[in-house]
Amino acid sequence: MSRLEAANPPPPMRWAMSKVLGRWADAKRLAARRARFEAGRRRAGGAHVVEYFHQVDDGYSHLAAQLLGAFVERYDVRLICHLVPGPSGRNAPEPEMLSQLSPDDAARIAPQYKLDFPATSGLADAELVDLATRILANTATDSNAFAKAAPLVGEALWSGSAKAMQTLAEQCGCADGETAQAVLAAGERQRAALGHYSGAMFHYGGEWYWGVDRLYHLENRLIELGVNRASGGQLAPRPRIETGPRRDDGSLTLEVYPSVRSPYSAVAFDAAVDLARASGVRLVVRPVLPMVMRGLPVTRTKGMYIFSDAAREARAHGQVDWGNYYEPIGEPVKRCYSLYPWAAEQGRGIEYLSAFMAAAFRQGVNTGTD
Repeated sequence: MSRLEAANPPPPMRWAMSKVLGRWADAKRLAARRARFEAGRRRAGGAHVVEYFHQVDDGYSHLAAQLLGAFVERYDVRLICHLVPGPSGRNAPEPEMLSQLSPDDAARIAPQYKLDFPATSGLADAELVDLATRILANTATDSNAFAKAAPLVGEALWSGSAKAMQTLAEQCGCADGETAQAVLAAGERQRAALGHYSGAMFHYGGEWYWGVDRLYHLENRLIELGVNRASGGQLAPRPRIETGPRRDDGSLTLEVYPSVRSPYSAVAFDAAVDLARASGVRLVVRPVLPMVMRGLPVTRTKGMYIFSDAAREARAHGQVDWGNYYEPIGEPVKRCYSLYPWAAEQGRGIEYLSAFMAAAFRQGVNTGTD
């Protein structure tokens, strides 16, 4: 499919895309895929194998690394750690922006999971990234050693401590540059073979879990399988949205940038509106065009992962009908946005966008018709 076709596919293609994505995210089909995987694993006498893909210069990976040790203590799994480069090509159309967002976002996320991230680290130093990569490449054949070293290496990297990094190099050993590149290439090949492109990713039984904020999905799955070694809560439970007793007087502003074709917008938009109204902050909604309609590529691998991930999040938020989907990309999105200024003038802009996304993602309505 060309970029032009992706940005505005003909109606038959929109119908086909709707069926593919809707079936992939369907909860019953997901349960069936899981059951088939577990049956095959048991027949083969295989262990519960979780693979983790660590990107040295990725803030989200540093958060995930801090839970690796506790994860293997809590769950009876075989953890295999891989060192990988960051996403590239069509899976990362704006890599510089992602590099800038990663440490800032990780610093905000960390306290919610009782993890650590230097608040003012900024971009990782290139020389320290190289040394960190060679240290972890030296532990690549021993996932237990990797799980112990990765959070320490990340702490030295993101705090900018060359001294601490050098100490770790002396303690853990250090691969040469050629070996480190070979380890990265092997990790990248395995990640691609399993069907992903990013760092801080956990993989189990055909499904992907991104970082600490999706780990609870994997934990739920392992707990259902009975492989948790200890009772108690999850290592990384999903934080609750709490507004507290106080209300703002309108001096604070929450800006929301929804795309009516974005699965994540479809899951989060109503919750963001509810949060603003409950807390009293001023809400400003700024709709944006979908990525493909702005000329940015979205690969099939990325699109399928995003849709399935959003479906999991929707179910966790109680949106059990989410995934009854009819593709709105192209002309339907244009029609939606052409009426948005009028709806906003009537004081119904928020309700209008919410209704459109509900129609597309939860009611299976062809929004390209009258």
